[in-house]
Amino acid sequence: MHKVELPRAQKLAERAFANLERFLHIEAVSGIVLLIAAVAALIWANSPAADSYEALWHTPLTFGVGSHVYSQSLHFWINDGLMTIFFLVVGMEIRREIHEGALSSLRQATLPMAAAVGGVAVPALLYLSFGHASADQQGWAVPTATDIAFAVGVLALLGKSIPSNVRVFLLALAIIDDIIAVLIIAFFYSGGLDYTGFGVALIGLLMVIGLQKIGVGSAYAYVLPGAIVWLGILLTGAHPTLAGVVLGLMTPVTAMPMRERPLDAITRFTGELLGRAKAPEQDASDLMDPLKRLRLAQRELLPPVVRMQGTLHPWVAFGIMPVFALANAGVSLSGVDLSVEDPQWVMIAVAVALVAGKPLGIVSVSWLMVRLGWCVLPAEVNWRSIVLVGLLAGIGFTMSIFIANLAFVDPGSLGAAKLGVLSASLIAAVLGLTWGGVEPT
Repeated sequence: MHKVELPRAQKLAERAFANLERFLHIEAVSGIVLLIAAVAALIWANSPAADSYEALWHTPLTFGVGSHVYSQSLHFWINDGLMTIFFLVVGMEIRREIHEGALSSLRQATLPMAAAVGGVAVPALLYLSFGHASADQQGWAVPTATDIAFAVGVLALLGKSIPSNVRVFLLALAIIDDIIAVLIIAFFYSGGLDYTGFGVALIGLLMVIGLQKIGVGSAYAYVLPGAIVWLGILLTGAHPTLAGVVLGLMTPVTAMPMRERPLDAITRFTGELLGRAKAPEQDASDLMDPLKRLRLAQRELLPPVVRMQGTLHPWVAFGIMPVFALANAGVSLSGVDLSVEDPQWVMIAVAVALVAGKPLGIVSVSWLMVRLGWCVLPAEVNWRSIVLVGLLAGIGFTMSIFIANLAFVDPGSLGAAKLGVLSASLIAAVLGLTWGGVEPT
């Protein structure tokens, strides 16, 4: 049997794609890409081409069928459309952690749950303590959020000197933080609800359940029902990105049952494929059936929640989130008058609440829970690690900006809040890297 020598160009292409795939799964890289997008947005929004920045995101984008059309700005489709996919991945992450991860038992989940509550309550109270005008008090939830991707990315920059359980604790805390953020959006920033939309959303959810019951494993089959759920929640007046969380939580965590184990099926179909390929009078069409069944068995080897997360993660980390940052982090400094008292206090309150309130809330509540004997620190996690987690939780970035867009109507206050989030996220990242990089004496 002769070994087939691949062309040099094909070898180089395969090597490049393999390196690219490894690159896309490095968490620290996604944080760097997000930072680059945010910096680019700031520079663009304050450059001579600032008008083009505003014009781009206000470009109308229309979808329609026949006489039924729906037109919104590009900014809307990013914040309310693409970010639904981000929240879908968040929902899947929560579903996995509940099933088999850091939230799978009450004992495992108690400390990060309590710490997350402290990390939400203290920043909110600290923000409100600054005594803003009533309109600006709507921003109390802005400093309560943690950006999972950025926080974990900064932690990854510290390398292997940080125990893996510290990362697990940070992930668990950030996931619970996201659950609280989703609830805050649902109850405080969704306005009055039109209950007819719930009927539309329910139709979509019933379609999803029906497809799951009959064992449909193709993700494409769920696009239409998912879109109906999104439209229904939009019609209710709630934030449509909540559809992503709901659908993520509904994603199955076990593989679809098959007549035989997937590995056995793969072995059998591979043998059948090899047998047909070696046939003297081979017809390419004879290979289609075993190839199709082999792909199905390979797909069903992994649970849908794992498969979907693996597929969507690069698109979210290197596409959706940087685009969101580019569309939302571009704060025009000329449009934010910090000499005016209200925007000034909004910026200071958001920054202080994130940088100081987050670690204060997380560390103090964790200490109290351990001191009372209700919780114990995870293995390899000490109080220095808890402080590190608290500092990194002050990186609000994506989620904080997202909530700021919902909380503020006045452009000056919104711009000030975004500046507070960006400056606080930068300070929190530097403090976290400094604290984590210094060897304890």
